Amino acid sequence: MSDMQNQNKLDQLEEWFKDRKGSIVAFSGGIDSTLVLFLARKFQGKDNAIGVISNSESLKAKDFELAQNFCRDFDIKLEVIKTEELVDERYNQNPENRCYFCKEHLFHYLQQIKEKYPDFDVLSGTNHDDLGDYRPGLQAAAQYKVLAPMAQCQLTKEEIRDIARSFDLPNWDKPASPCLSSRIPYNHHITREKLQQVEAAENFLNELGFVDVRVRHYGSYGQVEVQQTEIERLFAMENQVVSQIKNLGFQDVKIDREGLVSGKLNRVIKGINQTETK
Repeated sequence: MSDMQNQNKLDQLEEWFKDRKGSIVAFSGGIDSTLVLFLARKFQGKDNAIGVISNSESLKAKDFELAQNFCRDFDIKLEVIKTEELVDERYNQNPENRCYFCKEHLFHYLQQIKEKYPDFDVLSGTNHDDLGDYRPGLQAAAQYKVLAPMAQCQLTKEEIRDIARSFDLPNWDKPASPCLSSRIPYNHHITREKLQQVEAAENFLNELGFVDVRVRHYGSYGQVEVQQTEIERLFAMENQVVSQIKNLGFQDVKIDREGLVSGKLNRVIKGINQTETK
């Protein structure tokens, strides 16, 4: 995207934010919600921009730490909550609309925070690309009247990264890091143990130099996905990888020869757009 296009989008966002008094941003540490929170702070002021993050079991510990560091470094107010979605059977039974129940918990808590800031809007990081995707959480956002400035101003993921880079935001090129529950196939129960195993396995792969990874948890085995360009290197250290991930509690480990495909577990859902989700 050209510098002029960047500036035009940024002008739209500035107008969007300045038309509103303040923001309570559902903050995950991902680039979309990071830019929303950064711009709320920039255009509405420190006292009128509140980031809220849930330190739940489905958020990677290092993503939580990065989110905290970002708010400290950019002088942004951050509130930490605990949504406890794992105790909700509707969520942990992992139906195809699991994300709806997750967002329902999150937005319920954000409405409680809004009671302290009644003139502020609750915002999400949903972008324009997300609207053509299978995202049950959008239904919960609509029910709770959560606004999405990136979607409303028609910013794509690529445009968000471009603008974030122009502001030198530290995570402008950070790979997508969806919640850990997205690694578990639908209708396989989500447990704290499974989430911990996935997180530990992905951290191990990161330490080996694989930046963008998924470890899918199929109950009896884990399936490793890395970028297609890195599969050959992964197979070169297959014995080490399989052994270490088994030590984390997986009975068996398989390497997916197709490579990393966002939203792969959504292929079982018929009649939806199978573009990128998780």
